[in-house]
Amino acid sequence: MSKANSAAKVMQRLKQDILAGHFEPGQKLKMAALKAHYGVGVNPLREALSQLIVEQLVIAEDQRGYRVHPVSQAEMLDIYDARAHLEALCVELAIVRGDDAWEAGIIAAAHRLQANAGLLMAGNMQDWEQLHQAFHLSIVAGCGSQQLLQARWALYEKASRYRNLWLRHNAGHAAFDVNQKEHEDLVQYLLQRDVVKATRLIKSHLLVPSQVLHIERKHYKMT
Repeated sequence: MSKANSAAKVMQRLKQDILAGHFEPGQKLKMAALKAHYGVGVNPLREALSQLIVEQLVIAEDQRGYRVHPVSQAEMLDIYDARAHLEALCVELAIVRGDDAWEAGIIAAAHRLQANAGLLMAGNMQDWEQLHQAFHLSIVAGCGSQQLLQARWALYEKASRYRNLWLRHNAGHAAFDVNQKEHEDLVQYLLQRDVVKATRLIKSHLLVPSQVLHIERKHYKMT
């Protein structure tokens, strides 16, 4: 394996571990521990960490190594607000441009998500999150713009850190039940091609985690 491939692979693994919350916000990333965990040398790790600094998931400390980028109330609210508005635009375009295959994809993804709701109760948060991610992707897939989808994905990844914090405290909670019901309503509005109701719901739906975290911020190490 080339050095470039090694750095890219460890970067993706480390990135996913940070987004999933395996490394806590502000946690020190010790090089020796990372080498042992990912089975790579120092150089690929340094390259991976440098890339994650650019993506604002890691910070470098002068002469003191690296830490996971802290979370903040201001960043969270900004990410969720931007994502809600961009997602609404993608949904609006998808309703206008989406075909029968788009509708079928939404129905299939919604069924898989609902059929596997028990994954969260069983503690399989990441397995459920993959289905949840696929459901939301199916909704916007019909927008027909790769540029919008790429921008949306960048915000989705940044939001996932906060979403995973939310899921830790709300799986099995009444707020999660409401979240599931909104998925059902959203599918109905999309299939009815109701732009007003669908875009209004997707905005409020995506802002729920940030509102819950804002209320319960004492539970999180947020600045």
